[in-house]
Order: sequence, then structure tokens, then C-alpha cells
Amino acid sequence: MVSTETASILSSSAATASDDITSLKLHEVAALVKRKKISPVEITRACLVRIEALNPLLNAFITVTAESALAEARQAESEVQKGMWRGPLHGIPIALKDLFDTAGVRTTAASALFKDRIPQEDAAVVQRLRHAGAVFLGKLNMHELAFGPTTPATSYFGRVCNPWATERISGGSSGGSGAAAAAGLCYGALGSDTGGSIRQPAAFCGIVGLKPTYGRVSTRGVIPVSWSADHIGPMTRSVVDAAIVLQAIAGYDAKEVTSYDMPMEDYAAATTSTGRLPVRIGVTRDFFYEGLDPEVKEAIDQAIATLTNLGAEIRQITMDVSTDRVVIQSEAFAYHSENIEKHPELYLPETLAKLRLGAGIDMGTYIKARLKLDQLRREAPKIFAGVDVLIPPPKASE
Repeated sequence: MVSTETASILSSSAATASDDITSLKLHEVAALVKRKKISPVEITRACLVRIEALNPLLNAFITVTAESALAEARQAESEVQKGMWRGPLHGIPIALKDLFDTAGVRTTAASALFKDRIPQEDAAVVQRLRHAGAVFLGKLNMHELAFGPTTPATSYFGRVCNPWATERISGGSSGGSGAAAAAGLCYGALGSDTGGSIRQPAAFCGIVGLKPTYGRVSTRGVIPVSWSADHIGPMTRSVVDAAIVLQAIAGYDAKEVTSYDMPMEDYAAATTSTGRLPVRIGVTRDFFYEGLDPEVKEAIDQAIATLTNLGAEIRQITMDVSTDRVVIQSEAFAYHSENIEKHPELYLPETLAKLRLGAGIDMGTYIKARLKLDQLRREAPKIFAGVDVLIPPPKASE
């Protein structure tokens, strides 16, 4: 059970002796590992100590794989000492949203439906992280089946608390990933995003969350929400760290039908650009602006004003995203329909109710929505020909 204590653990006495190490960002500790100034075993132990101290307050982890993590850290340390450094993730402790298949380690999607599910093979992104030498600390809590925000009633394993204010939620569905990364329980985490599930918890927890281009990161071995809209991405404490993780997990996967063969950039190098504003920033009122909470609107307006003062050019744009919900709900129900019919009691009530909304969408409506989504994707290059980035609110209201 998660503690009922309400506080910011990031500024409280709940801190541990491992803080000096775990407060470092991924790229900072990676540089120390490369220079043999710190060992993968040392930083893995520091993360495990911090998990033991703070996870009872956060409930970010469903499964902690301490023994295998230390074994992986020892292997990484041996390789680094022999001059076999693989790159900036070598020996770095990472955690995974409990949606990614991990061979021999249960993958539950925070649902009673999968509470005893043990995959035989790693997801494609897990394979890539292993190849990069990452150390896996365990599996992270989330909204059941990645179908909404992580609130008290929407994970089989209980709510995830926000490390800045434990009485508040961490966002979802990748709530455990956001909380763990923000609280220094790991140096980075993987999340998934279908309708905001990386971006929202990143915003709530004050970290960087990146939803990559569709098809750039393989979804093979990831329990799906919507085949047309699922994305895998990093959640870290800096942009450079997100770029490092993306570099490791991105790339074409011939075994995954939604994977695209597209040119790869050096993402980490791109973050060191000395370029300055002006950039062209697109502001669209199509994302959540109806019913927008006044505090959220004020924060966005202040950010836009700051960017304008720094030389950014603000452009109003229009994007019709009204059909994405139809596609997501239809595909989510299609994946779960058989289990819903046979074992509805294994779903939490809120998740079950949302999934059943997809049952009422007929094939014609789905096809029209899917065609409209494809049209939006074709038009996206035209939109981004006029702007460099978009600023939408991560969440409309409470």
C-alpha cells in the first residue's frame, strides 16, 4: 500500500544517502561511467536504495528486479573496465512502463487480466536497450491497460503519487514512468503515448517526455491500445537524456508492420546546437482549449509571452484532431473484445466502461475516421513547413 503522507519527497527528509548520485542526469552519470570515475554497480545500488526508500511513498514500481539489475551492472562494469564501452546507456539504470514485454519478468499492464503474464521474449525496444548496455531496474506502474490517467481507481496495483506533492496524481497513463524519473529512482524511463500518455505525466512531474514520430520506434512486444496511434518514447530529466534514449530505441523493425524505414539523425548532437530563437511556434486552439482551466491557460500564455520576448514568432494554426478518439476507442475495444466477453470482472470499472464505448462505433464510422486520420498525417508536413514546434496544453482541466 502507498503511504497516505502528503508532501513533496523531492524536498523532504525522505531523501537518502544515494541522493548525490541519483540527482545526476543520465548524460552526466554516463560521462563518469565512460571515464571510469563511477561504476555501474555503484549507481545501480544507489537507485535501488532510493527505490526502497521512496517507492512506498510513490508506488511507481510494480516489480523491482534488484538481483538481475545488479548482475547486469556487474557485467557492464566488467566491459567498461576492459575498454568495451558501448555508449552513453552502458551501465545506466533504466525502468520500463509495465506494458513492455520482458523475457522472464511479468508484464501486467497494471491489470488483473495480465497479473501473472510472463513473456518469453523482450519487446523490440527492450532488446535495443539491452544492446546499448542499459541496466533494467524493473517495471513501472501505470493506468490499467494504458487507457487513461493514473488516478486512484485506475491501476490494479494502486495509484501512483506525484513526487512533488504526493496527494496529487502523476498523470497517465505512464504515471509510474513520470514519477520514477522525476524522483531519481532511475535515470530514465520508457513510456507509451496514444493520446497524451507520455506528455501528460511528463508535464505533471516536471520532466521531459518525448512522443516520437509514428513508426520511428517499434511497438513490437508492447501491449497495444491502438495500432494506429501507439507511440513509444523516453521520459527523462533533460532533453539531452531523452535524445540519448531515443537514439538507442529508434530504428526500423522489419518484424513490425507499423515500423517505418526513415533516416536516423544524431539526436544527442542536435541538442548541442548553438542556434537561438527566433523559431516559429505554432499555437492551435484545436487541442483541449474548450473548457481550459484558467491556471493552465495562464501558464501557457506566460510561456508564449516569454518565448515571444526571446525572439520566437508565434503563428496560429488549425489542426482537425476530432476523429482520433473514434479510431483509438474502436481499436482498443477490438483488441479486448474477447476478454471483455469472457472475463469482464478482470477489468477495473472505469477502464471497462471506456473500452465498451468502442463497441458502439460501427465499421463505417471507423473507416471514415481512419481515412481522416490518414489525411491529417499527409497534411502534417505542410503544417510543419510553416512552424518548427507546437504549443498545446498537456491537460485541459482537473
